[in-house]
Amino acid sequence: MSAGSPRDPAGFVLAEFTETMGRFATGVTVVTVNDELDDVGSTVNAFSSVSAEPPMIMICMVNTSYLCEVIDTQGRFAVNVLSHQQRAIAGRFAAEGRPSARLLVAGEPHHRGEHTGALILDGAIAAMECSVVRCVPAGDHNVYLAEVTSLPPVGGLPAEMAPLVRYGGRYRGLG
Repeated sequence: MSAGSPRDPAGFVLAEFTETMGRFATGVTVVTVNDELDDVGSTVNAFSSVSAEPPMIMICMVNTSYLCEVIDTQGRFAVNVLSHQQRAIAGRFAAEGRPSARLLVAGEPHHRGEHTGALILDGAIAAMECSVVRCVPAGDHNVYLAEVTSLPPVGGLPAEMAPLVRYGGRYRGLG
C-alpha cells in the first residue's frame, strides 16, 4: 500500500475493496438506449432481478456516464444478457471513447425493441425492455429500479447457451 493510496473512512485502501468485489462472479449485460438522435450503450455487470410482481430489475452505473444522462432523459432502456460468444461485444461496449452503439453492433444481428426503440442483440441469451421507476443516487453510482415492460425474442434456448460472466477483472464463459 502506497502512502498516496485513497482510503475509505473505514480505513482500508479503496483498491482493496475493488479487488475484493472482483472475486464475486457477475453476469454481463449490455444496456442500450435510443435517444431519438443516436444509440447509446454500455457494458453493465451490476444487474439483478428485484421483483416478480410486478416484474422489476435493477442496474447500477457510474453517475457521470453519458448513459445515465440519456436514461434520465428517456426514462427507458433495454438490457441484453450476453452469452459467452459475445465477449467481443462486451469489450466494445466497455471501451473508453466508444462510438455510437449502432456502430458497435454493425455486423451483429440485432433489432429495435418495440417499447423502447433501443437496440436488442439477437444473439443474447435474454433481453428486456424496461421503464425507470426510480433512480437512487448511491455514492459515485446511480441505482435504477425499472419495471420490465417487454421480453423481446432473442437467441436460442438459454439451456443451449453458456452465459458470459465477469470474475477477477476478466470476462469468462461458463459452460
